[in-house]
Amino acid sequence: MSLLLLLSSLLSAITLPTGNAPVPVGSAHFPDALHAFVWRNWPLVPLERMAQTVGATEEQLLAIGQSMGLDAAPVIMPEQESRAYITVIRRNWHLLPYEQLLTLLGWEAEKLDFVLREDDFLYIKLGRHKPAAPPIVYAAPDAAAQARAAQIKAWVQSAFPSTPILGEKPLFSFVEELTAPLDAAPAMSGEQHFNPRYCSSYFGLYGDLFSQQEVDPFPPAYLARLKQAGVSGIWIPVLLYQLAPFPWDPALSENHEAHLKYLGEIAARLKGQGISLFLYLNEPRALPHAFFEAHPELKGVSGPELATLCTSLPEVRDWMRGSVERIARAVPELGGFFTITASENMTSCWSHGIGAQCPRCKERSAAQVIAEVNRTLWEGITAAGSKAEFFAWDWGWGNDWAGEVIAALPKEIALMSVSEWDLPIVRGGVDSQVGEYSVSSIGPGPRAERHWKLARERGMKTMAKIQANNTWEISTVPYVPAVANVAEHARRLREAGVEGLMLGWTLGGYPSPNLEVVSAMGADTTLTPEAALQQVAEARFGEEAAPLAVRFWQSVSTAYSEFPYHIGTVYNGPMQLGPANLLWFKPTGYASTMVCFPYDDLNSWRAVYPPEVFIGQFEKMAQGFNAAADALEAAAAPMPLHRPQVAALESEIRIARVCAIHFQSVANQSSFVLARDARATAEGATRKELTEKLIALLHSEIGLAKKLHALQSTDTRFGYEASNHYFFVPVDLVEKVINCEALLAELAGV
Repeated sequence: MSLLLLLSSLLSAITLPTGNAPVPVGSAHFPDALHAFVWRNWPLVPLERMAQTVGATEEQLLAIGQSMGLDAAPVIMPEQESRAYITVIRRNWHLLPYEQLLTLLGWEAEKLDFVLREDDFLYIKLGRHKPAAPPIVYAAPDAAAQARAAQIKAWVQSAFPSTPILGEKPLFSFVEELTAPLDAAPAMSGEQHFNPRYCSSYFGLYGDLFSQQEVDPFPPAYLARLKQAGVSGIWIPVLLYQLAPFPWDPALSENHEAHLKYLGEIAARLKGQGISLFLYLNEPRALPHAFFEAHPELKGVSGPELATLCTSLPEVRDWMRGSVERIARAVPELGGFFTITASENMTSCWSHGIGAQCPRCKERSAAQVIAEVNRTLWEGITAAGSKAEFFAWDWGWGNDWAGEVIAALPKEIALMSVSEWDLPIVRGGVDSQVGEYSVSSIGPGPRAERHWKLARERGMKTMAKIQANNTWEISTVPYVPAVANVAEHARRLREAGVEGLMLGWTLGGYPSPNLEVVSAMGADTTLTPEAALQQVAEARFGEEAAPLAVRFWQSVSTAYSEFPYHIGTVYNGPMQLGPANLLWFKPTGYASTMVCFPYDDLNSWRAVYPPEVFIGQFEKMAQGFNAAADALEAAAAPMPLHRPQVAALESEIRIARVCAIHFQSVANQSSFVLARDARATAEGATRKELTEKLIALLHSEIGLAKKLHALQSTDTRFGYEASNHYFFVPVDLVEKVINCEALLAELAGV
């Protein structure tokens, strides 16, 4: 059987989504797709499986890698593969067809289908389409390919003459650091205004927790660090059909009893550490159209690939209620459940606002259906006699009907709102409004205040969802040291009477001064933000260095408050990739995607901001973060500090430097797109001036990529976020240098 026939046979059991299957974005700086494939997978996939994917021998791919100057192929441990599969999918999305991607991952199509749908809606983040990449089949490099590979090697050796280009530390070294035994230290305890205070695991797997039990998201030492930082709970996403029988297709709930047992073990282990487990429900999950061929009576509204289980049907609600009851009975240690009922995932018929297309739900309002979904799930808890709490999160509820939902909820349900949503701001003279995911803007905003007021009038507990550590403003640092902003936010929430906090979405579970200052503000309701900063700084850096750290946090907070916030910018901008985002002389034609592929889509990046304002704001932040780091570095240098205090200060400085690099790169990339597009039609002196500007920007990006490579090489926290895994690894920053050098060579030849 030929290689292509063998590959095509792998998808016989299931059809994976393709969308409009656009032409892939190329990588012209490499000789061909084969060389790009070798380069990008070198540090992440075993060489043996890479060779199987393209029909080569390991020796043949080894020769290609060495011809481009790659370090010796590392040994890829199974745990790294389990933690980095999204990184592998993303970097091969434009390179490989599904058949070869499955071989590279070592997966069946069913597993990839599940990950694309259920791993934090990965397919949506990838753009809702699979580029139609032709298969890569090994062929010996010709003379032209060899010459280009030799040029790449020369560029690499010139830019990184004595640095291991794959990094000095193995990927995910931070896991080992966070799970090392913790020196005895008092945990933040005592009475708390904010209960609970729960976050996600910094390195937990978002997707199928139960099939990857070899990856422990909650090691004891990590839990101890969270407890010390003032965290009282951790949340994980679950699917009802994985934890309880699914009557219409028992295969979906295969092994549900084992899953439930494992969940109970996790909850008991966390409780033993003084931390509660909370389950995130986004139910009932939409299912492929093929399911409804056998069960048309259950079908609600339809999307491109999926359709809903209609919750107006009593049998669907009975299943939901019974499933939650089963979970609550089996896992009495649970702290609680929280819901999102109008998310990116389709759930009820009104979850995406198209309930009028359902023959049953068209007779009912969105508010009636959404309230009923929450009430049904809560009824499962009460039927079990469980003490677990239940939080209904108003994410996605329409402003015109959210009040109706709140009025229809049982008063025993707590209402959770994104604190900063609808907060009006002015940045660079431009009016904007915060959606969510902001540390640069200090809530609460009018939407949350309005919803909390309605809930309190009914006697309901109120909760705030915040981002205490980081946000999609920049997620590839463990936390943004804008601690003064976080402390002020906690003060305002305390005064607003908010009783509990969700400390972050999938990003935000790193033990940090940000989390500590939230806990400090809740533990002492008379504490001012300034006093809380001083308290946390003294505990971390010692009494002598504490004032320096406080000034640093205040300076960073001031600089961060220049972020040109718009929800379009937050979701679509290149902040997550920074210098790792490639540049192109010809527009890609691709629209940026949600925190995944920014491409060169400047108009989506900048949203409501004029280009010059957008660029100026990112430059202000870069300068402000660097200035704060410079001041702290200079002031702390002569101090006789203990080694742990020095290490803690150095970490703060590194984080600020990485943020500054990303922000400056966003400004550079935006300027590059403007100059590139203007140059396409320019002539004479104007064209020459634009060419010189492009050259300067390319050199600047090379410098930023090299700086970030040095930082990530020794601190593997950078570039990582739990639900996206590594946005970039050191070899990607080396590729950016190659990319820029190739563009400079092209300019020199034009």
